[in-house]
Amino acid sequence: MGRGGKLAGGLWRVGLYIRLSRDDGREESLSVQNQRKILLDYLEHELQGQWELAGIYVDDGLTGTDDSRESFQRMIGDMKAGKLNCIVCKTLSRAFRNYADQGYFLEEVFPRYRTRFISLGSPRVDSFLDPEAVQMGLEIPINGILNDRYAAKTSADVRRTLDMKRRRGEFIGSFAPYGYDKDPADRNTLIPDPEAAAVVARVFEWYVQGVGKGTIASRLNGLGLPNPTAYKAGKGSRYRRPGPANDGLWTPATVARMLQNPVYAGTLVQGRQRVVSYKVHQTMAVPPEDWYVVEGTHVPLVPPALFQRAQELAQRETRRAPGQRTLHLFAGFLRCADCGKSMSRKTARGIVYYTCSTYRRKSKTACTKHTIREDRLRSQVAQALGVQPEALSRRLLFEQVREILVHEDGEVTVCPLPAEGASSV
Repeated sequence: MGRGGKLAGGLWRVGLYIRLSRDDGREESLSVQNQRKILLDYLEHELQGQWELAGIYVDDGLTGTDDSRESFQRMIGDMKAGKLNCIVCKTLSRAFRNYADQGYFLEEVFPRYRTRFISLGSPRVDSFLDPEAVQMGLEIPINGILNDRYAAKTSADVRRTLDMKRRRGEFIGSFAPYGYDKDPADRNTLIPDPEAAAVVARVFEWYVQGVGKGTIASRLNGLGLPNPTAYKAGKGSRYRRPGPANDGLWTPATVARMLQNPVYAGTLVQGRQRVVSYKVHQTMAVPPEDWYVVEGTHVPLVPPALFQRAQELAQRETRRAPGQRTLHLFAGFLRCADCGKSMSRKTARGIVYYTCSTYRRKSKTACTKHTIREDRLRSQVAQALGVQPEALSRRLLFEQVREILVHEDGEVTVCPLPAEGASSV
């Protein structure tokens, strides 16, 4: 509990916000420990009035423009719930993503919830002691604009650097594709992971021998081999794929993506997706002609002739549903958003629709129908990918989509493939 004369604000329930950006590197002055020390020292010696520490919220290693700042969002939630009424941070740029974000919180959100905001940097901000400076002054908005321009310049510089690395065939992903590790001597170079590399080679050999993707998945599961996500988790990787919790099992879609990935032939394909802008951290698809394709960047896990044979076989995919001449568009991609199992395809009165396989085949109490018509499914997926429904193809899905989750209300979530190198299968 703090000491001092009680202000009109009563008891200040204080939340300290700390953020460390990837761009901060190892600069000690910006470290989490340093920020915490500065903020706690301010509470002990400078904050006037009665106070108690309600919480310390830390986003470690995220950019200020990252929409997913979990601790910041949790802090705002606690503020709205009445758990705190005072927020203290080191500088304005630590707290806000951009100029518009700064104005929104300082001028709308914090006043609405009667929350005091304090920034210790230059300019020093205290919305309780000097509300006019926050609401009507020029120094704070100008500082926000400068921070905004700095973020834009930094983002552009980072993008140029990454594009240069892509052109040179340097791997820039956060996680190496399954079958590879990052070279400890050069983190932009891939080296084989012997254990996983043997699985990759086996998958390609089986496929060119005529073994279907579903059978390959079943064989791998029968051998007790974890799928790529589970394998990486077992090695200590922090990679987590979107959607339901991973069960560690291989699927035909996982096998299909592996068979189509040129990384296993020694070719890096990068730049398939871009972030919309430094303010909007959503990704958008990049046309294939703008991808960065560099051959011979690392040791291939399969001979070029074997990889090419697999591609030729994939073009003439013969596996199909009974009585059907072609493989269905969404085969291998659809999962129930609740139980995580596949969706079953059915036709009734000329209408094609999908339902949860758990509900249909196992138990009507274990899950619900999750029914969706194929035409509506096609429309929603096309919208998510930014294309016309008629432009959807299995190739497009393999290049951009990890899985499609169907919710109980008939809405879908299109889970994109992770950022470059996060997981290629």
